[in-house]
Amino acid sequence: MKRAYPNRAHILIAIFIVVICIYWVRLFYIQIIDSSYREGAKNNALRKQTQYPARGLVYDRFGKLLVYNEAVYDLIMDPAQAREADIVNLCALIGIDEEGGKQRYQKAIDFSTHTPSVFEKQISKELYGRLQEQLFKFPGFYVQSRTLRKYPQAIAAHVLGYIGEVSQKQTQADSYYKSGDYIGMSGLEKQYEPMLRGKKGCKLLMVDVLNREKGSYRNGEFDTASVAGLSLYSTLDMDLQAMAEMLMKNKRGSIVAIEPATGEILALVSSPSYDPNLLVGRVRSANYRALLQDPSKPLFDRTLMAYYPPGSIFKIPQALIALQEGVITENTAIPCDHSLVGCHNHPSATNVASALRMSCNPYFYVVFRRLIMQGKDLNRFKDSRLGLEEWESYMKSFGFGTRLAIDLPNAKAGMIPNVAFFDRYYGKERWAFSTIYSLSIGQGEVGLIPLQMANLAAIVANRGFYKTPHLVRYIGENKQIPNIDTEKHYTKIESPYFEPIIEGMYGAVHEPGGTARRARLDSIIVCGKTGTSQNPHGKDHAVFIAFAPKDKPKIAISVFIENSGFGGTWSAPIAGLLIEYYLTRQRPRPELEKQMMEASFTPKEERKKD
Repeated sequence: MKRAYPNRAHILIAIFIVVICIYWVRLFYIQIIDSSYREGAKNNALRKQTQYPARGLVYDRFGKLLVYNEAVYDLIMDPAQAREADIVNLCALIGIDEEGGKQRYQKAIDFSTHTPSVFEKQISKELYGRLQEQLFKFPGFYVQSRTLRKYPQAIAAHVLGYIGEVSQKQTQADSYYKSGDYIGMSGLEKQYEPMLRGKKGCKLLMVDVLNREKGSYRNGEFDTASVAGLSLYSTLDMDLQAMAEMLMKNKRGSIVAIEPATGEILALVSSPSYDPNLLVGRVRSANYRALLQDPSKPLFDRTLMAYYPPGSIFKIPQALIALQEGVITENTAIPCDHSLVGCHNHPSATNVASALRMSCNPYFYVVFRRLIMQGKDLNRFKDSRLGLEEWESYMKSFGFGTRLAIDLPNAKAGMIPNVAFFDRYYGKERWAFSTIYSLSIGQGEVGLIPLQMANLAAIVANRGFYKTPHLVRYIGENKQIPNIDTEKHYTKIESPYFEPIIEGMYGAVHEPGGTARRARLDSIIVCGKTGTSQNPHGKDHAVFIAFAPKDKPKIAISVFIENSGFGGTWSAPIAGLLIEYYLTRQRPRPELEKQMMEASFTPKEERKKD
């Protein structure tokens, strides 16, 4: 009987011979032709070394350096080669605890027996110099360079932000990052992370049995160069920022200064602040914990995240809405009737400008009542609902109750209460003007962040519009414009209605009876408005907003100081000093600077702690 497959054995033998020939040819190539494998045999290992790029620098608006890089070194451990017996001597050499070093060694082994990991982070260049001479004694350990942030001046910590080690969640979300990498955690560092970080490279190194580098593998044929991050050219005025932080020493609050025509932020100060150099290097973790536990909350950015009742500065948009709605004219006179709401002693206001100049509470009580109850419905509850709905629409056009799209993370929207809010709180048709009248003078449920307060000053300076406040002018040497909103955002108020408001703000600073006389400058016309923000937990907060000069304004500013009382006493003179310096680059009043700097305000509930 014939076999079904007579040639099967021959085919299998042929395949076997072909496979053997392929192996012979490959072995011949490896051992005779390709010298790299001889090099690999001669040396102990190939080491893949990440080349970390230099992070982009940050400059101020005049090209002064705010952030630069300094080289540091990470000590890397390769578990496949490292010896536990070497740990004691290595720890003594780099100045770390012996027991802690052994724990690190075991943790690296437990994590992976073949994947290198960081044994000690951020070694200084001085220690690196000493270590490099002795490193051959410790197989499996090598050094990898990277850069850390440094700050020539200890300012603008909340703006610049800080970097930290990536979390597991971040490495899972973005494949660019590996364990041990660093990422922007706050401020501009976080907002512009993709531009600042650059692009990592890779180098293949040959090392001998003594762990000494013997050069690049195949002359660097497989190496890739890192690409440095792009630098940021910010809108900040470094010197103005430094002066503003100096004046806020021993105070809690904020300063925000904006160039009205462009929306560029000139200074952004949250106080108390901290030295950004504290969150750099090997001491970062300990310093961060200390800052986090500090009762004054220096990590909290008050400029973007703190809600405050705006107080009397809120009379500005109230007056503008009333003028636009036609419930008053610029010459409307209203008596200063203390039976309506409390007020300080002054003559009755004969027009809008004088009401703002003297900051008359009863005047704006009546103005708000006319806005909310316009007689559109005979039912006073329904009438108040209609009035508040229209009022809310106007307020939103000022950027209140909405998040201004500043190029920083974590900015809040503030609070503009609406019909739905009061319905939830009081019940539908159970509230009217008499329930919410405190809004008329910027108290009650309304809350603004300091950025919105400064933006209000910019809106008045621009006679009705604002550009989104931002902190970066351009990116990189080719001056790439950042992806920010550059459009003009117009309020619902027609431009002519701003003139009596500006006259009132001028009078508050320059005329007798004005509440902001301490902001007055001899050579510059400042227009401003004071406010006192009620604080149920202690002394009231002081607020002041202003712009200057009156015509073609160059700077709009808000100064908010917690627990300091009246805005005209402390906030106004600080604003005046900063306006004067920004516009003249002169500081002719050192005694006033000293007085403002040395003033200290401690919240009542923390006096026992201080």
